[in-house]
Amino acid sequence: MADKNDIGWRVLAGGAAFAGGFAAKKAIALAWKKTTGKEPPTNPESPEVALSEAIGWVVVMGIGMEVARLLATRVAARQWAKGTGELPAHLKAEV
Repeated sequence: MADKNDIGWRVLAGGAAFAGGFAAKKAIALAWKKTTGKEPPTNPESPEVALSEAIGWVVVMGIGMEVARLLATRVAARQWAKGTGELPAHLKAEV
């Protein structure tokens, strides 16, 4: 069974990833609209969306969301370490 620290870390990291993802999705959609002049595709799987547009959107969103998750998790880990005195075990760099 997971200990309290593990559960606490999962809640903190999950909340940070959710908030980071939400902000990233809004920022990416705004950047897409400003760059292309069009709304981002709501359903890239649809044959009515041009293949190049669908692939572009999926690539931009995939990379953007993963970068946001990574940054949010790193910020959460830094805050966790400040509060507990150490990083979660699975985030410690192996030397």
